[in-house]
Amino acid sequence: MSIARVALFAAALLGAAAVSAFSSAGSGKVALSIAVDGAIGPASTRQLEDALDTAARRDAAVLILQLDTPGGLVTSMREMIADILASPVPVIGYVAPSGGHAASAGTYILYATHVAAMAPGTNLGAATPVELGGLPSLPGGEKDKNEKDGDQKDATGQPAGDAMMAKVTNDAVALIRSLAEMRGRNGDWGEKAVREAASLSANAALQEHVIDFVARDTTELLQLADGRTVEVASRKEVLATKGLPVETLEPGWFIRLLAVITDPNTAVILMLVGVYGIVFEFTSPGAVAPGVVGTICLVLGLYALNLLPINYTGLALMMLGVAFLIVEAFNPTVVLGLGGVAAFLLGSAMLLKVEGPGFAMSWAVIGPAAALTLGLALLTGTYVWAARRNPPRVGGEAMRGLPVEILDWQGGEGHVLALGERWRARAGEPMQPGDRVEVTGVSDLVLTVRRRDAGNNGAIK
Repeated sequence: MSIARVALFAAALLGAAAVSAFSSAGSGKVALSIAVDGAIGPASTRQLEDALDTAARRDAAVLILQLDTPGGLVTSMREMIADILASPVPVIGYVAPSGGHAASAGTYILYATHVAAMAPGTNLGAATPVELGGLPSLPGGEKDKNEKDGDQKDATGQPAGDAMMAKVTNDAVALIRSLAEMRGRNGDWGEKAVREAASLSANAALQEHVIDFVARDTTELLQLADGRTVEVASRKEVLATKGLPVETLEPGWFIRLLAVITDPNTAVILMLVGVYGIVFEFTSPGAVAPGVVGTICLVLGLYALNLLPINYTGLALMMLGVAFLIVEAFNPTVVLGLGGVAAFLLGSAMLLKVEGPGFAMSWAVIGPAAALTLGLALLTGTYVWAARRNPPRVGGEAMRGLPVEILDWQGGEGHVLALGERWRARAGEPMQPGDRVEVTGVSDLVLTVRRRDAGNNGAIK
């Protein structure tokens, strides 16, 4: 009897252990993971938004946001932070793999996550806002001279540029401090990262209470996150992540396309290809392909620029420059060509309101694009100018001056051989069969001819 009781007790213990071991699998919970590599931009925002929607729809236990980024656009960063704060699914920020970093915008995003972790050999920080985009100041240039002379002042008496940067910096400090207070992290160091561009290694970040722990991989990450209490959508939730299966969500084709076209250099090239494709279609109706490709490229370029924080004055200058170059191609004046290049380069320099890592106009792209555009305009203009100086002749004009041979002649009329055909002809002077003459005009399919050289019936040249 006692043996039966012991056996029953052992079976109960084994059953409880089995239920405990497979509770996660039995509940169907899963940890979803996405990797944000490279600059933070519209594609990153869309990737996180889609991942959070999937996690909420599948009732995932957590979403692991793996970061390896040099930073990016402030607008995209703020959208990602807003999505994380409103997420019904806990988000674990994880700076990985080893050698990766979460700089600039990545630091703010890591502060916003419910649980923050880093892999060994990673770093974060350097969250100072970048300078507002626009025309760069040149040493000794007009802008520097004005600043040295103290001409550009704001209402407080500070230089205008310094005042603007101070506003942007204070706004960034307020944001990172609010995130630190919400997640219980070190707000003082966050301010230091903004004002002084400070950075930390993984272990130093743990000691400064910037992150919650250091994890070598996702398995250890979920094990260390298990049992932590986080606030998700205004409610407290205890994480149960130990032993959860991890499923990686790969970005779809649309997100990959966004990552390519939202590079401002790519967007500008797409617009140039689009404009010239449409112009070529208008000048050569029926080609079809240039018009189709040009329209697609132009729409993609405009869509990409709509997602970026652009300066519409810069965009207008670029389009004005392209328009000048197109006019230059069909009405060569040189002045329009030089003005078009100048407008295009100035617009490129002013195009972005705010530049960030991975989102800056590259002169290695803009310079050759402007030179190629000018070259095409000059080449087309050369052909147009040559065509104007030697206008094509058709019909009767094309036959004027044409050498012909007299076949038969009677009185003032007869027949001639012109272009391999027999034509009626008339002349005001006597002719003989075999004479070489030239056409002076055409009237009602009758040629008017005259001797090419008086007294000389030489061979036709």
